[in-house]
Amino acid sequence: MAAHPEAPEGSSSTYPTNPANPSEPPTAGWPGIARDWSSDKDAFKQVPWGKAMMWIFLLSDTFVFTCFLTGYMSVRMTTTAAWPNSSEVFALTIAGQEIPLILIAIMTFVLISSSGTMAMAVNFAYRRDRRKTAVLMLATAAFGLAFVGMQAFEWSKLIAEGVRPWGNPMGAAQFGASFFMITGFHGLHVSIGVLYLSIVALKVLRGDYERSGNYQNVEIAGLYWHFVDLVWVFIFAFFYLW
Repeated sequence: MAAHPEAPEGSSSTYPTNPANPSEPPTAGWPGIARDWSSDKDAFKQVPWGKAMMWIFLLSDTFVFTCFLTGYMSVRMTTTAAWPNSSEVFALTIAGQEIPLILIAIMTFVLISSSGTMAMAVNFAYRRDRRKTAVLMLATAAFGLAFVGMQAFEWSKLIAEGVRPWGNPMGAAQFGASFFMITGFHGLHVSIGVLYLSIVALKVLRGDYERSGNYQNVEIAGLYWHFVDLVWVFIFAFFYLW
């Protein structure tokens, strides 16, 4: 077996850094890093930079929501005060009957349905069907807007009942802080998503992506929206069902 060519005196490695030219010695410092990156990036050339950046953002956001939910579980398990019963706190009175979690169930149904319309929008985007793609994205944004509206109603109801981030007449004071922080942060993501999807849908209608032949921005927007929906499933399970 042929041995690797020896590096020049003072080099820290005996292996060449340029496989295209094995006789070329390794380069130290920033030029060497730049050369390594330019050769390694070929392995990732099939991944669009926009999609890669969105995945990195979603990964960082996952850490944030994980910290929030972990903190919520820790507070709830360690507090000595009675924790409010979710079935009673989030119940609505309809036709004289108190129905537990009815509003939360509708909110969950709306948000999960929006994932279906978003998935269909991505499908039609890659078929180059501009009209159906835009309509489905706007329908997804409308679902998100309805979700935010119902969440605003839920907030106003609890505030009217005296729940605050620093206090709660129904039991443990940490309930208000946990509720407003977690649902508020998620609601902010949904609101940003509604604006984001609306802008992309208008660009689809205008034919911006048709001219470039690249509808990947629709898929990238879909990644964000599916993440928002997935986070709500965990919030629903941990906050409303526990």
